Amino acid sequence: MKKLKWIPAIILLFVVLVSYAGVRPTAAQQSAKIGTKAFTESVILGELLEQSIESEGADADLYKQLGGTRILWSALLSGEIDLYPDYTGTIIEEILAGQDISDAGELRQTLRDLGIRMTRPLGFNNTYALGMKREKAERLGIETISDLRDHPELTFGFSNEFMDRRDGWPGIQSEYRLNPRRVNGLEHALAYRGLESGSIDVIDLYSTDPEIEYYDLAILEDDLNFFPDYEAVVLYREGLDDEIVSAITRFEGAISQRDMIAMNKRVKIDRLADDATASAYLRDTFQIESEFSTSGFTERLLRHTVDHLYLVVISLGLAILVSIPLGILAVKVSWLETAVLGSVGIMQTIPSLALLVFMIPIFGIGALPAMAALFLYSLLPIVRNTHAGIKAIPTPVMESARALGLPDSLILRKIELPIAIPSILAGIKTSAVINVGVATLGALIGAGGYGQPILTGIRLDSVPLILEGAVPAALLALLVQGLFDLIERKIT
Repeated sequence: MKKLKWIPAIILLFVVLVSYAGVRPTAAQQSAKIGTKAFTESVILGELLEQSIESEGADADLYKQLGGTRILWSALLSGEIDLYPDYTGTIIEEILAGQDISDAGELRQTLRDLGIRMTRPLGFNNTYALGMKREKAERLGIETISDLRDHPELTFGFSNEFMDRRDGWPGIQSEYRLNPRRVNGLEHALAYRGLESGSIDVIDLYSTDPEIEYYDLAILEDDLNFFPDYEAVVLYREGLDDEIVSAITRFEGAISQRDMIAMNKRVKIDRLADDATASAYLRDTFQIESEFSTSGFTERLLRHTVDHLYLVVISLGLAILVSIPLGILAVKVSWLETAVLGSVGIMQTIPSLALLVFMIPIFGIGALPAMAALFLYSLLPIVRNTHAGIKAIPTPVMESARALGLPDSLILRKIELPIAIPSILAGIKTSAVINVGVATLGALIGAGGYGQPILTGIRLDSVPLILEGAVPAALLALLVQGLFDLIERKIT
């Protein structure tokens, strides 16, 4: 059993080494940090901003697909990012809801009071709309949103953010007095596939979506003028260097509706990369030759694997170091038993995506909040199995040890922990497999890993990209389970 003494030391050393390897240079933190939302147009605009800033000789880091409006806005206020593209209607109706802003001047001043600047409109209005397959709309005689009141049998499918926004489904349902029998929330890019297959009848559209023409959709007239203007702008923090601000403001009034639809089409329909699309636009419009790197499958797989292991190893290693003592404590201190087991149990009931978002105000965006959430998720199986393994030791064994006059510390090290090792390892194995799967959600807050190609695949409706993340994640989970099976056989 002497080998057991080295296990905590080995785990701690491994965690320290991986943590050290994950440290980023201080210089990189001085770059302009750009965030984007999870849909294609936002990513393209982020690429345009990054390449424009770098063309001015400044550094820029792009964090793609960070999630919805609230995540980006919170990250901007906290300084986790320095700028991101947004829309005037979203800012007024969602971010600054309730402040009764009536014009661009009031909006600009309200943002300035918060330490945020806003560019002039970039040149296009990407407003919300509701749409249907043209053939079905004509057959049912539906031309306006009001006409939907007469067809409650239709199935509505809206993007998840639209489902909860004041300027989205709650507002439009109230304004138009709609009462459909079924309303589903789903990823925006997948709604078009549902519309094409016939499982969805009405979806929310962005007016610059190339799929409107591609799928021959009818845009329903907003006859009550519910939707405000959604002029594209860039929000950025005060105090950015002049060359960065110059690179941002060069897009004011420069991107037409037709230009944006064309760029969206190149990425979503023609499958051209986001960075290549942005580079071509900069070259054709501003005569700027920007640089971007295109990575192959092997390079991407290696990068995503390193990022994923970084998240899993550190969070799981720390969870092991904390959970085993907690499990022992729950056994030895009876009045703490319910509190310890109840606390780790509650952590497991919190939805993983919600837990990730909760970590952002504390740790910002990136790997750290993802590791914090994964650490909390890994506690329950190890704590419970440590507790159960020790509690299950037969009473005669414990009575014999005490009859020999052995001290409690020696009984723990020489009898209880060795007997409980199979149960503890089973808990660690369960945590490890869960950890590998949940870590894919870390990409939603800029942590990278196998979730990155999955998110991109969902955004572009690309099954190969989804598999590029899903298959390695599944294989890694199997590998981790096999590794702990081997450790269990060796130690037992």
